[in-house]
Amino acid sequence: MVEVFGATSTTDDVLSGVNLKGKRILVTGVSAGLGVETARSLAAHGAHVVGAARDLSKATAATEQVRKGAAANAGSFELAELDLANLKSVRACADRLLAKREPFDVVIANAGVMATPFGHTADGFETQFGTNHLGHFVLINRIASLIRDGGRLINLSSAGHRYANVDLDDPNFERTPYDPLVAYGRSKTANILFAVAFDKRHRDRGVRAAAVHPGGIKTELGRYQDPSRITKMIDQINQQRAAQGKGPFQWKTIPQGAATSVWAAVVAPADEIGAQYCEDCHVGHIVANDLPVGVNEAVRGYAIDLNNAEALWKKSEEMVGGSF
Repeated sequence: MVEVFGATSTTDDVLSGVNLKGKRILVTGVSAGLGVETARSLAAHGAHVVGAARDLSKATAATEQVRKGAAANAGSFELAELDLANLKSVRACADRLLAKREPFDVVIANAGVMATPFGHTADGFETQFGTNHLGHFVLINRIASLIRDGGRLINLSSAGHRYANVDLDDPNFERTPYDPLVAYGRSKTANILFAVAFDKRHRDRGVRAAAVHPGGIKTELGRYQDPSRITKMIDQINQQRAAQGKGPFQWKTIPQGAATSVWAAVVAPADEIGAQYCEDCHVGHIVANDLPVGVNEAVRGYAIDLNNAEALWKKSEEMVGGSF
């Protein structure tokens, strides 16, 4: 019988009975929150996990339990330095991984920033688009040859993609008034579109890519958020849920939030999740682009559109000065 998981499933629920011995998995953003839990759960089921982080001292402290769990369950864990807001660091990380010639069964692009004040990466890109999308775009494309045939790419997106489609004419807000959540929405839409385009390019060798929404979780990712804006947003969501006959919004725990990542990475059938947007351990359905921003389920059509994905890929290549 196929196990059915949902919004309250945890990483341990999803991975119950799963043996990942011999699997190598790269997880970015392992210095806090979802990244640490994702790495912990995979390593505790026997996987060799490479965790990438900008601040290695912070990551070392944050992943102490990851290493202990790995050692107790025939898994292993190591750290790799990666600053997604600096393409020199991204390329150096990719080069080190390539030099080792050790393939990955799964890459989970988990790292990211949210609703930051206006700023730029080391390469001059708007902070959220540059970090959340372009940094991963360069890293993953440079190490694509390391992803084994039949492997997977899982991009962490968000329901926040509904705040905005990508703006390929003004990705750095040079002519557009900056709004932190609009910028976040653009970057999270880009994460989905990147998965769609990557899946198209690599599915012939069995590599599938998907984007996942972890759900609403209280982590340090939201440290720049205005509490009153969060309250207003939840009120809107609850009004919509009530109109649909559903109960009120519930925050997820971190193990519940990371569950969809590991489900899509190692549990769900590859053909089911390929080029899709997943949430609550299932594939999300597509909804109209003009629904209210607060609607907290499903994916906007623009975020899963192949033509939009191809246009973003071309623009991203132009921005980073590379062809993949």
